[in-house]
Amino acid sequence: MRIWLLVVAAMVYAMILVGGATRLTDSGLSITEWKPLLGAVPPLSEADWVRAFDQYRTMTAQFERVNPDMDMDGFRSIYWWEWGHRQLGRTIGLVFFLPFAFFLATGRTSPRLRPHLFALFALGGLQGLIGWWMVASGVGTDLVSVAPYRLMTHFSLALLIISYCFWLWLELGRDRRPVPREAAPWAMTLLWLTGVQMALGALVAGLDAGRGYTDWPLMSGRFVPEALLALDPVWRNVFENEATAQFLHRMTAYALCLTAFAAAWRFRSASAGFRRFALLTLGQGTLGVVTLVHAAPVDLSLCHQGLGVILLLTSVYLVWRTRGAEDSVVQPVFTDVDKGSAPL
Repeated sequence: MRIWLLVVAAMVYAMILVGGATRLTDSGLSITEWKPLLGAVPPLSEADWVRAFDQYRTMTAQFERVNPDMDMDGFRSIYWWEWGHRQLGRTIGLVFFLPFAFFLATGRTSPRLRPHLFALFALGGLQGLIGWWMVASGVGTDLVSVAPYRLMTHFSLALLIISYCFWLWLELGRDRRPVPREAAPWAMTLLWLTGVQMALGALVAGLDAGRGYTDWPLMSGRFVPEALLALDPVWRNVFENEATAQFLHRMTAYALCLTAFAAAWRFRSASAGFRRFALLTLGQGTLGVVTLVHAAPVDLSLCHQGLGVILLLTSVYLVWRTRGAEDSVVQPVFTDVDKGSAPL
């Protein structure tokens, strides 16, 4: 079961990277319909390709305003990114569902673990719906890409799924080594800061804000950008203003880095986990600056996103380490197994 959860988590990680490439190449609107089953079959004939291209040309503002000179070869290049992203999602669903059904049928799950596996399955289905909700924002509308807040929701749910898989993988593994209980609030703070920072990163990507302000540590020569609150009402700036999104992303990065190094110093003799997290945070921040000053090219952006997911999972590990064994969702079952009861 641990191997299965690790495989699912690895596939979700790949899905996040493929999704990032799909966004960075502006490929997400190339498929304008949602067919959970029949959509697994790509265009097989020239007539099928012409029909798919016609749908893209007539149903998206992206073609009219961004890609008016696109030919069939160009359309195929963006189509395969989106199709691959959706196909990987279908594959993850099968890789999760088939072993899960086997574990249920053969009694290999415990009453305490079973609800968590059902929750993971439900989150996977919800992610598919959220994905189409995201794409639909750019089909038949004036948007030239998906709505940034929908992209943030889709990405954040993917982070929740991979974190959930990783947490259960930890729960089914070795016992925790002792860590001071006062470390728990620090670990939880790091987890929340990292999660918020990743969500803000999705907004930055959705708004292409990483290509608008490419100087650092200032933004167009100012620490606080002039356009920070340019939109009315004020709340729109968080979701629609490039300056606000990038400014918040930077400020949260500074807060995360300072908190990480403070925790590493506070528990320097008790846990190496906080030191590792602080170093990862420094590496991620450095990579973020390099990505920014190069105007967010695809390769650097994907590396920044991939390292961010690793940073998030490291924070999940810290929270898991600082929780007591009595808080485990599955660990008490091991005692029953040792006594000869039904397997986990």
